[in-house]
Amino acid sequence: MAKLYFYYGAMGSSKTANALMAEYNYSERGQKVLLAKTNIDTRDGTHIIRSRIGLQKECVLLSDICAMSDEEISTYHAVIVDEIQFATREQIDFLAHIVDDLDVPVLCYGLRSDFQLNLFEGSERLLAIADVIKEVKTVCWCGAKATCNARYNKNGIVREGSQVLLGANDEYIALCRKHFLEGKLYKD
Repeated sequence: MAKLYFYYGAMGSSKTANALMAEYNYSERGQKVLLAKTNIDTRDGTHIIRSRIGLQKECVLLSDICAMSDEEISTYHAVIVDEIQFATREQIDFLAHIVDDLDVPVLCYGLRSDFQLNLFEGSERLLAIADVIKEVKTVCWCGAKATCNARYNKNGIVREGSQVLLGANDEYIALCRKHFLEGKLYKD
């Protein structure tokens, strides 16, 4: 029986690399995979998923999947979606439909919370309905488990602003909760 998976982690925890490796594993075994990302993530182009370590693959958009017929989706052995935190509640519910009614597993990768420790809409819905929830771990500069996504600039940690600001290592860093709350980006 197919399941809805949510793999979440802080920035830099290799979520995208894991998504691309999962796609590779299915494909290597002759399985047909639908690889997607949410429409908001345009950092590497509209139809490219790229990890920080340089892995990349062409993809479709989640909105394209939501517009597909059940018959077409049923031809796939798995659906893998990156940057799932940017999905809407309705899109997550459609992914659940793929699992429950079409018996196609859906693997979702993304952040749990934003730079203010608030849940993203897509992540919140997945935490409520996913069959399997797994953390993809990374570490803070101190060596402790990093669970917070700190947005920063030349003045330090940014505590206010729009929930969505696309960026990478130049604007975000994963921190443990202690150092996030203290506002410590690095060891003094």
